[in-house]
Amino acid sequence: MAEGFDPRFSLQDQALFRGTGAAPADVAAEQERLDAADTLVLVYPLYWWSFPALLKGWIDRVFTQGWAYQEGADGKGQTKLQRLRGHLVGVGGAGAEMIERRGYGAAMKTQIDMGIFDYCGARVLSSELLLDADSGAAGAHLQSAAEIGRKIGTPMR
Repeated sequence: MAEGFDPRFSLQDQALFRGTGAAPADVAAEQERLDAADTLVLVYPLYWWSFPALLKGWIDRVFTQGWAYQEGADGKGQTKLQRLRGHLVGVGGAGAEMIERRGYGAAMKTQIDMGIFDYCGARVLSSELLLDADSGAAGAHLQSAAEIGRKIGTPMR
């Protein structure tokens, strides 16, 4: 947002999706950033058991058909982001008991890990929830963040 990226899906985005237009300049710039990277780390607050709207809008606009995936005339999809590795870190105020009791963790993995990243072929190497953020768990979360950082810095096999 600080760089001026507009997360709202525009007429130009719709034309790109339909294959009748080019990627808007801000979307193309974000795709170039990702093309230059091998790892994407998303750290986000949990808002209603998902990404905040700004991050979801970024994904909606940047992970486009033709760049992140391609739907064929036969309805079969082709993944295009196999080279991209992902690490997802959600920070939430709720406790693990509530997340598990309501099935939110499984729902988020289906929606985000599988529904977005796997659909495009990107590999999610870690997907963590740092919970109870409002109850003074900062020390434990710093240790978790350090461990996630070690995973990110470990070369792929």
